[in-house]
Amino acid sequence: MPGLAPWGPSSTPGILEGRTRMQGTVDGFTYGLVTPVAAFFMAALGAALGLRCTTRSLHTTRSCRIGWLALGSLSIGSGVWTMHFIAMTGFTVREAPISYDKTLTFAGLAVAVVMIGIGIFIVGYRGATRMALITGGTITGLGIASMHYLGMAGMRMAAHLAYDTPLVVLSVLIAGVAATGALWAAVTLRGALSGLGASILMAVAVTGMHYTGMAALDVHLHLPPTLPADLADVLPRDRPAEIIGPMLAGPACFLLLAAVVLLFDPRVMTGEPAPYPRVGHRPRRMVREGAARARYR
Repeated sequence: MPGLAPWGPSSTPGILEGRTRMQGTVDGFTYGLVTPVAAFFMAALGAALGLRCTTRSLHTTRSCRIGWLALGSLSIGSGVWTMHFIAMTGFTVREAPISYDKTLTFAGLAVAVVMIGIGIFIVGYRGATRMALITGGTITGLGIASMHYLGMAGMRMAAHLAYDTPLVVLSVLIAGVAATGALWAAVTLRGALSGLGASILMAVAVTGMHYTGMAALDVHLHLPPTLPADLADVLPRDRPAEIIGPMLAGPACFLLLAAVVLLFDPRVMTGEPAPYPRVGHRPRRMVREGAARARYR
């Protein structure tokens, strides 16, 4: 598969003239297990909120359904985007500093929200039918994958990025299959444990897709032939946490606010349908008022 070359010919004047290409030393776990665990937690949080909103939409009026589904797509999309860039704080290339194009970075957030929104809107309005779940899950998985590779295209470094095609295909399949399973579990099973399982399954879809996609990546550096062998002593060290941290503040705060909103309706977190009044049932106060009116007629 052709690699992505994020640097144009005029982006690095002088350094690309007479350049040589060498394999970059990639570390996807610079901070050990801290970033994968934190990334998985954020993906699970966004999935828990979004899937519960999707479930809640099935048991509400059509006028309220769009609001629940919109909140669900924003929650899952924000969780996916936040997960990606938390994981990317642990990604470094020893020989080259990394920066990010803000336009492509935030475009990835928009793509995730829109495509995931389409997927859960299909399930929310068509119900838990086989076709709706397969279609909605596939579109949701494609949204997750699109966000990842758009975010990778937004990376800026003096390097050429290439991808292993079979691993890229596998990463997309992981996202689609796991997202479909998560939607099925969310809308067909009931109870807190099933909701937790659906959230974990969606988080597996997101993080599994991410790290499979990262395993498909090869970094080929563009370097002048005169640089010394130990490039770590001459090139500035990148600090991905300082670059990415401020960008994560907005989506992370949104997820926390969404969690607070949903806590006001415990049925959302347990997946229980909203209670409907029994046919022919009237509250006691209405019965007493009716009896009083009849007495004075």
